[in-house]
Amino acid sequence: MATRFTVGRLCPGISRRLLRPQTAEVRVIPVRVKVDMARAAVAADKADTPPVPSADRPDVPAEIPEVKSRFDIRHDYGEQVRQFPIVSLNFDDALEAYKSKTTGEILRALLVFKLCSFDIIVRNNNQLMKLSRRILGKRLFKSCMKGTFYGHFVAGEDQESIKPLIKRMEKFGVGSILDYSVEEDLSRDEAVSAEMDDYNRRRHYYNSCISSAEPEQSAQPYMCVPSTEIHSDKYKAHEEFGDRREDVVSARTYFYEDEHKCDENLKIFLNCIKAAGYSSTDGFAAIKLTALGRPQLLLQLSDVLSTTRQFFEALTSAEKKLPWVKRKLTKEVFQNRLEELGVPMSRDESGWWFTWMDQDASGDVDLLEWNQMLKPNHSLRKLFVVPNIETGELEPAMSSITEEEEQQMKNMLQRMNLLAEAAKLQGVRLMVDAEQTYFQPAIARLTVEMMRKFNQERPVIFNTYQCYLKDAYNNLYADMDLARKEGWHFGCKLVRGAYMEQERKRAEAVGYEDPINPDYEATNRMYHKCLDHMLTRIDKYGDINVMVASHNEDTVKHAIQRMRELNISPADQTVYFGQLLGMCDQVSFPLGQAGYPVFKYVPYGPVEEVLPYLSRRAQENSAILKGAYKERMLLWTELKRRLSHLELVHNPDKVKQ
Repeated sequence: MATRFTVGRLCPGISRRLLRPQTAEVRVIPVRVKVDMARAAVAADKADTPPVPSADRPDVPAEIPEVKSRFDIRHDYGEQVRQFPIVSLNFDDALEAYKSKTTGEILRALLVFKLCSFDIIVRNNNQLMKLSRRILGKRLFKSCMKGTFYGHFVAGEDQESIKPLIKRMEKFGVGSILDYSVEEDLSRDEAVSAEMDDYNRRRHYYNSCISSAEPEQSAQPYMCVPSTEIHSDKYKAHEEFGDRREDVVSARTYFYEDEHKCDENLKIFLNCIKAAGYSSTDGFAAIKLTALGRPQLLLQLSDVLSTTRQFFEALTSAEKKLPWVKRKLTKEVFQNRLEELGVPMSRDESGWWFTWMDQDASGDVDLLEWNQMLKPNHSLRKLFVVPNIETGELEPAMSSITEEEEQQMKNMLQRMNLLAEAAKLQGVRLMVDAEQTYFQPAIARLTVEMMRKFNQERPVIFNTYQCYLKDAYNNLYADMDLARKEGWHFGCKLVRGAYMEQERKRAEAVGYEDPINPDYEATNRMYHKCLDHMLTRIDKYGDINVMVASHNEDTVKHAIQRMRELNISPADQTVYFGQLLGMCDQVSFPLGQAGYPVFKYVPYGPVEEVLPYLSRRAQENSAILKGAYKERMLLWTELKRRLSHLELVHNPDKVKQ
């Protein structure tokens, strides 16, 4: 039985607005939301405007009918009437996309996008920025950056300076996911040294003691897991890939120094959560687990989790036609397969283990129950042991983890717990970013443990699922099923993924199966498969929240189409949309003004300390702009409109909604 935790009262302001049909007038009273009335209104609206499918893409509508519904929020402190215009969701309306921007911001966007289209500038952007800093001096360089890349992609230097932008975006229906984007500007040699020194210290300790390692006595029998891939090369650090930033342009990377540095990162994340609560009514904050502890421990835990799953697949191989998330073991099959695999365990011991894992006494064990052998309240050094195929000796699966390392893992969990507690207190949702596949099993498992504790009454913790992975759907399915069985809210962000090139190179060089889908279309199909499954579950159970984090217009239209088909109202606040600040405004702002919950990923931090982040944004924009010119064309369209209407002095704060 899962332990239940009390989260506390529902945070006020989790919903900014509720839908009302065919009206431009909205009564705003934040905190209490009339969901039933809104759902009925949206259902009626949907019945009148059926979606029109595309001939070549039946899963994506050629044209989304205009949404004529609006949010109705009730505030405790009186009423404020606001006008929400009727907008199209075809993402080609320049006026609706950019009326939140001043003319100067439009000119800056055009300049930045143009610069990002020059390969020579993009390839050498980091060196050019450092050279400009030396030539111009600190003050002039700072002004130039605020007039170009920094001003376009970064909200401000601190939580006070970002507040005007966040409030302005909220006025136009767009929320914020705050991220303090300061990064260490390490050289490649420094990054490799930081990665490998930690791994080599652990390897030296393991080699010095593994010959004498024996399982410690325990009140419970050991679960012995045979595998030829124990401590596989996938879950080891490799010098060739020691700089985890290489071939990655859309994700920040942390390197371990010591526990003190992890505590400093904790303070940064806590300040980010505080800023999100201070500057917006229903925001998010983003974190990375590699900033909160030793990556080597995540590698080891990922190895154990992977081995556990591989053993489950081996035991259920008779059901190989089924995906591993749907397979089950009976007691007889479990004991027989252990004997066939040569596991040194008596029938009494295997019977004890089966009964312990069969939590619901159903007579069979699925993957969710199987994973109970790795419950985190067990000592990491006593999780379970594995037989070495070559020597026949039993060895601890966690490579003889030391007491110091066990304490370091507990420190990581405590830091995660502090962040979750702070997010709950501030009314902020905490988004745990995905990382490389050799870290991800551990990251996903620890995030699920935080969900168990903090998502009892509402979604506070969100996990991230990368749909370019072959196992994306199975992983998502398993975690959603666990949430349903244990009765807590499931929150997730769906992304395509940020590490594709690096993952492919590493898999080929190290010698394990490429974890990435074969092509972009396969990734699109995986994304839509995961999204469709989540939307179906939302329609059926309602205790699931998903953020569709995508700049792909077809994916956004597909999500809207499926929401309409399933009668899922934007007012339910179960489906969110997310894009990066400074990118894809033609999608974000029309969506927000149409009543859909939309969020921008909002980085902030001092100018000179966010240069690595700006360097990556420039590279990412270059890749996007080579194949798509729509955003630049829409910016030019809006600039020409203002020129022709003599509206160059445009103040978004005075725009009537």
